[in-house]
Amino acid sequence: MEKGRLFGFIGTGNMGEALISGMIKAKFINPDRIMAFDIDEKRINSIIKNYKIRKAKDNLQLSYLCNPIILCVKPQSLKEVIEEISKNLDDSKLIVSIAAGVPLFAIEAYARKQLRMVRVMPNIAVTVGQGASAISPGGLANEEDIKLVKSIFDCVGKTITVDESLMDAVTGLSGSGPAYIFLVIEALIEAGVLLGISRRESSILATQTVLGSVRLLMETGEHPTILREKVTSPGGTTAVGLFKLEEGGLRKTIIEAVIGATQRAKELGERMKQ
Repeated sequence: MEKGRLFGFIGTGNMGEALISGMIKAKFINPDRIMAFDIDEKRINSIIKNYKIRKAKDNLQLSYLCNPIILCVKPQSLKEVIEEISKNLDDSKLIVSIAAGVPLFAIEAYARKQLRMVRVMPNIAVTVGQGASAISPGGLANEEDIKLVKSIFDCVGKTITVDESLMDAVTGLSGSGPAYIFLVIEALIEAGVLLGISRRESSILATQTVLGSVRLLMETGEHPTILREKVTSPGGTTAVGLFKLEEGGLRKTIIEAVIGATQRAKELGERMKQ
């Protein structure tokens, strides 16, 4: 990391705070090398107090002093922010955007110039340090830029690098994915309650079952099919349960959910071209 380098965060909502917190906890950067600004005065003051980082007086000051600049604002606010700070942006500064559904070309259109950018699609699990984030570099981004952005998001989970053309699919899979998993957990809890287990105990069993299954998958490195077969005895309870899931179209429905969410992400992205 360059001596005296300031990392700037425009927006300190849940995602912005998660990144700031994760970078500090991982000792990736000292708090005094982070500067942030948010239009919510109460929010930014709380972040400054909790993490001992620097507070910018406005977006213009932050965009002048910081490199990289990490945009953690809502998609509908991004155009206004970019137009505001455009005069301080050029290809010497790295811009990192986590605005869902906003393609890199749209940001350049807002700035009316080519920029050095990396687009990232994280999911909500970054708030507990277990996020899944996909990184898409723009045309002017170099290998060091990609490495830096990957290092930042590795502080709050795992990252992959993809072509920007796959970002809608990432949105449908890992961006929306936590909601699918929460729905499955809800169903498991309700099944337990229906069968006479208390809601509290059913919740513990369901959530720990999901957590344990994921840990087993990650630590063994085995394919899900192999692990599923290990749990499934011929003619046993699991075999009957799996038959019911297949009969109800669970596999097909999940695949269709990811495809549907991806299509919706594409539709929202198309609006940026208009």
